[in-house]
Amino acid sequence: MIVAFSVSPLGVGEDVGEYVADAVRVVRESGLPNRTDAMFTTIEGESWDEVMDVVKRAVAAVEARAGRVSLVLKADIRQGVTDGMTSKVETVERFLAAE
Repeated sequence: MIVAFSVSPLGVGEDVGEYVADAVRVVRESGLPNRTDAMFTTIEGESWDEVMDVVKRAVAAVEARAGRVSLVLKADIRQGVTDGMTSKVETVERFLAAE
């Protein structure tokens, strides 16, 4: 299962990087494969419960410092796939290289 999510505090002004870092820290400490880019943090795990526990804790880390939190989440739920974060990108890159 792959989940891409974005968590951001509301009502704290424009500078939210410190809050987002709290959430990303939770993800990185989880031990699950993950990537963070300018818009989302993506994590991969074996089960719904495993991945959503990390998302829940990341949201809680932001919520601890902000009374209101926005969460955007997209999930790819596919049994039997491992290392999907890498293999999906490799497939696209293979097609691009063939041009």
